[in-house]
Amino acid sequence: MKLLIFGATGSVGRHVVNQALEQGHQVTAFTRHATKVDINRDNLEVAQGDVLDAAAVEKAVPGHDVVLCALGAGRKGGVRAAGTRNIVAAMEKAGVQRLICQSTLGIGDSWGNLNALWKYVMFGLLLRSAYADHVEQERHVTGSRLDWTIVRPGAFTDGPHTGQYEHGFSGTDKTITLKISRADVADFMLKQLTDEAYLHKTPGLSY
Repeated sequence: MKLLIFGATGSVGRHVVNQALEQGHQVTAFTRHATKVDINRDNLEVAQGDVLDAAAVEKAVPGHDVVLCALGAGRKGGVRAAGTRNIVAAMEKAGVQRLICQSTLGIGDSWGNLNALWKYVMFGLLLRSAYADHVEQERHVTGSRLDWTIVRPGAFTDGPHTGQYEHGFSGTDKTITLKISRADVADFMLKQLTDEAYLHKTPGLSY
């Protein structure tokens, strides 16, 4: 498939790019800094641009089969929501339907999965703005006309790519660890390319 990856040089996006290339996909890595893409592969192209620049996003989207969004917090707050809004608008204009977007566990009906630390200290205090950014990001996705899947991973680790994790659990499941490696987040996102079980759904992801 022809994939366009936003957040391609971020901590999750790098894994998405690498694994997609390993699987033989044609990948376009969208990034503000082309020099950060340190891979030289025949099936990799780099689109330099800012996700907050609607015109740059609109230029990059046409011609792709699937868009994957792994935007990080960026250099200022609100990047995920504002960037995702531009991605959705560009996709709707270009007629590219499939969007796989990485959010975070704890949004919406997955709030019940969190423990007290995450509810009241991390998202309640330390990461309150990041939480609000994800809430707004998901609103842009779910309100779109796209064929979307929102992936909600637990806290990131630098663990290995295992392909073994829990996904799609209920919003009241307390047995999960609330942790997942970045490599396994990428693994699950790419599995959605050929699996429509989570179309218009928001699966959680954790060990």
